[in-house]
Amino acid sequence: MNDLVATVVRGLGNGSIYALLALGFVIVYKSMRVISFAQPAFMMAGGVLVSHLVLQMNFFLAVVLALLLTGLLGVGVERVALRPMIGKPVFVIAIITLGVDVVIRTVVNSFIGVDIRQMGDPWGLKQLKVGSVTIDQRHLATLVTTLVVVAALFAFYRWSRTGLAMRAASSDQEVAQAQGVSVGGVFSLSWALAAMLAGLAGVFLSTGIGLEQNLWLTALKALPVIILGGLDSLGGAVVAGLSIGVVEALVGNYGGSVSPVFGGDFFLVVPYLLMLLVLLVRPYGLFGTREVERI
Repeated sequence: MNDLVATVVRGLGNGSIYALLALGFVIVYKSMRVISFAQPAFMMAGGVLVSHLVLQMNFFLAVVLALLLTGLLGVGVERVALRPMIGKPVFVIAIITLGVDVVIRTVVNSFIGVDIRQMGDPWGLKQLKVGSVTIDQRHLATLVTTLVVVAALFAFYRWSRTGLAMRAASSDQEVAQAQGVSVGGVFSLSWALAAMLAGLAGVFLSTGIGLEQNLWLTALKALPVIILGGLDSLGGAVVAGLSIGVVEALVGNYGGSVSPVFGGDFFLVVPYLLMLLVLLVRPYGLFGTREVERI
């Protein structure tokens, strides 16, 4: 039982990282109706900024400053690379975001180098005993921080004037613009938020184990998350991220004892199997808006 609880907490910690990444995908999609493939680059940028800034200041100050800088990077990408492409086919814009991802990651990798960069986080690989259950502090910190960030994000969308403007623009850009909403400003803010969420995911992904060049592959697990939760559902991204994290941890820990098929690294493909199953039954996701096309 104790091992099960520890496994679930680990899964929730990893799932929190997936949820942060997926939220960035959803925010950009809701505002521009395009999938941003630049999230892995923003994730790595946030992580590498913290790894350098932490040498000069407190870890938490380094995180705040790094996220602000990552948000500015997101705004710069939107203004320079994507703003001129408004009105172009969605496929073209998506390919441009893929190119942006490659460019940013190439630059970021030059700052990482071949060694593993430590984050200077206060948790490291320390463990916390809750009764008879042993939990990694970094997983608990990731989960708690993600819940706080998600609550703040939902409150921002629900009650702030800017959040209302973003919801209006996501529903109908022309009507929102006619009501005085700056659609261009919504685009920029969406990219800033997406970049900051990805940067925060990069920070927590690197805590304890350090930052290295291939960690960006973890961001690809956000794709099954947004398919499972729904491309336009913020709540779906959170639920799906946490669910996939838990299922992945359970399969990795107990799958081998159930069947030899689940042994080894089978847990790595679990998110994609779930994605395929959902696509077969509900192509718009468990919480996504079902689109009806009239012919």
